[in-house]
Amino acid sequence: MTRLGVAPAALSRAEGGWPLDGALRLGDRVLSFGAASHLRACLLLLLIGLASFLPGLASLQPMDRDEPRFAQASKQMLETGDLVDIRFQAEARHKKPVGIYWAQAAAVAAGEALGVPQARTQIGLYRIPSLLGALAAILLTYWAGLAPLDRRRALLAAALFSACIMLSAEARLAKTDALLTACSIAVFGALARAWLGRARLERRRGPASLGTALVFWLGLALGILVKGPMVPLFAGLAAFVLCLREGSARWLLDLRPRLGLLITLAVVAPWFLAIAWKSGGAFFGEAVGRDMLGKVGTGAEKHWGPPGAYALAFFATFWPGAAFAALSLPFAWARRGEEAVALLLAWIVPMWLIFEAVPTKLPHYVLPLMPAVAILTVLALSRGALDPRRPGARWVAGLVVLIPVGLTLGVSLAAWRLDHVLPLAALPLLLAACLLAGLAWAAFARGAREGAGQRAGQETRQETGEGALVLAVAASVVLSGAVFGLTQPVLQSLKVSPRLAAIRDALPCEAPRVASLGLREPSLVFTVGTDLAMLNSGAETIAFLREGGCRLVLVEDRFAAEFTAAEGGQPLSPVGRVTGFNINGGKPVGVSAYAALPGSTP
Repeated sequence: MTRLGVAPAALSRAEGGWPLDGALRLGDRVLSFGAASHLRACLLLLLIGLASFLPGLASLQPMDRDEPRFAQASKQMLETGDLVDIRFQAEARHKKPVGIYWAQAAAVAAGEALGVPQARTQIGLYRIPSLLGALAAILLTYWAGLAPLDRRRALLAAALFSACIMLSAEARLAKTDALLTACSIAVFGALARAWLGRARLERRRGPASLGTALVFWLGLALGILVKGPMVPLFAGLAAFVLCLREGSARWLLDLRPRLGLLITLAVVAPWFLAIAWKSGGAFFGEAVGRDMLGKVGTGAEKHWGPPGAYALAFFATFWPGAAFAALSLPFAWARRGEEAVALLLAWIVPMWLIFEAVPTKLPHYVLPLMPAVAILTVLALSRGALDPRRPGARWVAGLVVLIPVGLTLGVSLAAWRLDHVLPLAALPLLLAACLLAGLAWAAFARGAREGAGQRAGQETRQETGEGALVLAVAASVVLSGAVFGLTQPVLQSLKVSPRLAAIRDALPCEAPRVASLGLREPSLVFTVGTDLAMLNSGAETIAFLREGGCRLVLVEDRFAAEFTAAEGGQPLSPVGRVTGFNINGGKPVGVSAYAALPGSTP
């Protein structure tokens, strides 16, 4: 049986035609080109990743609240030269280890060395570690997929993961999660080789190599520096489940635990000892006692969600692969005794259940599990388990169309309501993404028309299923460019803090002191400056303006009356005004700017 696109008999049996046949042939050729060698596979995955993640990387405003907190703390490391303590303005930020801050500070320092103007306030530079982490996660998913899959299907699994919405979002945010995912999947790939190596009686691949062990322990150590105990928790829980299944832990000796312990201590101990000495142990009390255990006990920072929330959100966060992943569940249950399936379930299920049980729910928490979901989905496809003839299968697969259609309508409505514009430049790409998603569904449904029980029909169903995944990946790449590259820049109402910083920059004096009354978003601190003063009353605001020199105050509308009353009832003339929409609060916001220039009296 030839590959899809060059099998005239198979195509002649199927209804349809252009554009579906042409799209399937093109997708098959691209996949075949990438699967010809590891180098080609990696280059193709990098191309997909860059096409998905680069649009909007620099133009997307700092996204409150977590991202600017990370970026501001990294900026303060550069300002103070203190690479041990982590601070947001004067407040100690003892929630996460130092890894992400070092990575962001290094990226910004490199930007400064290369002559990037105002590098320390360019949010795109702080996002470079996340971009690199997302690209590394894609390549490591391919490497992990090679343990249970052949090259072509490992490439398809990695491409499916690269297309998921949650990875696309985290690649553009200066946070920990993209790097955490890269570390996690490196550990998973090494664990997979140790597990499957011991399971093959012929030992064709043999025990895990020294290189595999080094990948495991370096991924573990770097993961600890990025987000504390999360990577050890992922790996330890999966290994524990597999050891119970095996009735022995001897297979883990292939990973050289003694050497690994030394590597881990060498990587993580210096900073942990330094921060323990500098903070007097406060870092561990804050990071473990308040941040981690606080999220376990209650819905921290208003992020509570009921059990099952991740399962429902999965159909959006893992789009476009979520519908196909759902269809692989019966296969996973039926084949749970197989070595590869047991490995994937050991990585996914225990941690997923823990996340569902913990009250604090954030969509990106399950991101490190999604590469294994992608591999499991493609494994099910390779065994003929994604059968469109099963009751309801085509309806489930049809969910792949909902996200691009919903986003096309949603972003158009948002642009019109918030800024009274339509994203006309993005509409062709948005509609193209809808078309590609529709073709992905049509390709999957085509397999239902093949004769039951015929070997040729089964192979063609696998090929059309493979083509459906390729088209779904293409839809995601196009959608990413449309939403982040062409639609997001026109939504000026969302860019409140950068527009306020522009008012500061337009003042006819250098280095003005700035204060804010009402608006306290971290993005404002990042864009305006570390010394931004947060005021609590109209009287404090007037006193700040009268202290002399070049000064600017930003007064949110809900404090406008108090500010005017403090001035004596005679309203000042603002030097600028910004209205928009606060994503974090989910409400419209208006801010007026008042200035006191040298030699003037406010």
